[in-house]
Amino acid sequence: MRFAPLLSAALLTALALPGGADTAQPYDSPAAWGEALFFDTALSANRTLSCASCHDPNAGFVDPRETAAGRAVSLGDNGQSLGDRNAPSAAYARFSPAFGKTPDGKWRGGQFHDGRAAGLAEQAGGPPLNPIEMAMPDKASVSARLRENPRYALMLDRAGATTPEADYEAMTRAIAAFEETDTFAPFTSKYDRYLRGEVKLSDEEELGRVLFFSQQFTNCNMCHQLRADPLARDETFSNYQYHNIGVPANRAARAENGMADHIDHGLLENPAVTDPAEDGKFKVPSLRNVAVTGPYMHNGVFTDLRTVVLFYNKYNSRAAARQINPETGAPWAAPEVPGTLSMTELEHGPALDDQRIDALVAFLKTLTDARYEPLLKN
Repeated sequence: MRFAPLLSAALLTALALPGGADTAQPYDSPAAWGEALFFDTALSANRTLSCASCHDPNAGFVDPRETAAGRAVSLGDNGQSLGDRNAPSAAYARFSPAFGKTPDGKWRGGQFHDGRAAGLAEQAGGPPLNPIEMAMPDKASVSARLRENPRYALMLDRAGATTPEADYEAMTRAIAAFEETDTFAPFTSKYDRYLRGEVKLSDEEELGRVLFFSQQFTNCNMCHQLRADPLARDETFSNYQYHNIGVPANRAARAENGMADHIDHGLLENPAVTDPAEDGKFKVPSLRNVAVTGPYMHNGVFTDLRTVVLFYNKYNSRAAARQINPETGAPWAAPEVPGTLSMTELEHGPALDDQRIDALVAFLKTLTDARYEPLLKN
């Protein structure tokens, strides 16, 4: 099932606007301008790619496009280049704090899987200049594309932008303003309705909820809980810290993107981080809409949400069957970076039986925004 495009009346007007500054009107707000920018393919070299291409509002703000590597990685503007990481959802991204250290010295926050962008505006500035994404040659080229549009030119002038650098910064701030709106974070899931007393969880969903927040049976919330109150109504299900959980390389994607010998060092790819102890760590993602935003992990190596739960469970189970990846029928592949695993967090609690694994999956499905509930698989 597909939804109608998430386009406001202002954006539809902009797309239909004839050329000429005399007919142009400024946008009502930076966020409205940012919405237009978010969907504008003119900001890519061949005019084929927009922010929404890899963060599709019809698909939980992830990339639904099929490539030679499935949906694990994204296709670039040139129609050939493939990335090496799965596009993270832009939904609820505004809740990730600026990149930095917690009081106890742990890295936290930022945007991208390695936090290399401190905030939303800096993140928005990355893809247009990335040669395997939108592939614009420089900021001056982006500025020229922006000023082709008379409404954009008005907004740039209003912002006092007089150089390509200033134009570029104004663009990124506007996109960030759009991403900070409730369009990206509506809190309309069944779980949210449950917290408001509007619905009841099924017995299976309730068991999953209890297990998720349990300190005895699982430790999901050790990393996937932002607020101290388990009934907080703005919970995003991530503490935005960094861990190496032993994710294997996605060999299928690497066979297609020409990076077969590459090792993704995660947090160490962030220029601000140099400590070898951070090797292979990735930011804990929000679990909002997790049931409809697969494939999973930073590299899209797992297709099914239940597989992800089983992957975590393998650390606590001695059963031979639990050491088999159900998607391959073979033993779980070795971690891409083996030396820095977060074993304190991974080895916790008893092994889970099928009933409890299914209950956790059922609970995770309740975190799906109402808009995306038709996408859920039974």
